[in-house]
Amino acid sequence: MKIGLIHPGEMGAAIGKALVAAGQVVLWASEGRSEPTRARAGSFVDVGTVEALAAQAGVIVSVVPPHAALDVARALSGYDGIYVDANAVAPATAREVGGCFARFVDGGIIGGPPDPHLYVSGSEAATVAALFSGSPVEARVVSNASALKCAYAGWSKGSAALLLEMRAYAQATGVWDDLAAEWPAATHERLEAAERSAAKKGWRWVGEMEEIATALGEEGLPRGFHEAAAEMYRSD
Repeated sequence: MKIGLIHPGEMGAAIGKALVAAGQVVLWASEGRSEPTRARAGSFVDVGTVEALAAQAGVIVSVVPPHAALDVARALSGYDGIYVDANAVAPATAREVGGCFARFVDGGIIGGPPDPHLYVSGSEAATVAALFSGSPVEARVVSNASALKCAYAGWSKGSAALLLEMRAYAQATGVWDDLAAEWPAATHERLEAAERSAAKKGWRWVGEMEEIATALGEEGLPRGFHEAAAEMYRSD
């Protein structure tokens, strides 16, 4: 099985390397990609272009920033293999992505590299999960992968945004030292982790918070908190 990977960022490269560890051949397209991306893709087969990748791969796995997921799918619309959207998007966005393909698997990645969990759903989810057998990535078939990802990140990254906002508020009103004295060590550790993550990946989480807001709105739940979280990551 030849598996196309779009695009090998930090998380995408971890997924690709897990597939290689499981004995799969992973293809990628170097056209227009940066030197850091080329370095991460060293264990994959470079086929040059996305068009060549689609022509050769029986499965394509998309791991891109949430705001790019739909555009990437549209660019590959009509691909006749299994398209796996492993992006942090709302179920509504996943359905729109799925509409571009006859064979579609909804995916969600939880945890960081090198060994995150990959959740997949859809009629061919078991086929995709089997590709990771014997790899560092545990692939699990669930009923709604994108909803699970939204629920998980809605808490983990949403609560991190809340910590950053309360720290900013306390600093703006001159009560940070007093609040810091009240917060236990565990809260300070979580704040420091939120700062590090936001500095490194906050730009990517803006779209993810907006997708979670959309997902909550679909279920008649308030969207406002995660819209605010997006603003925190946008300004951090």
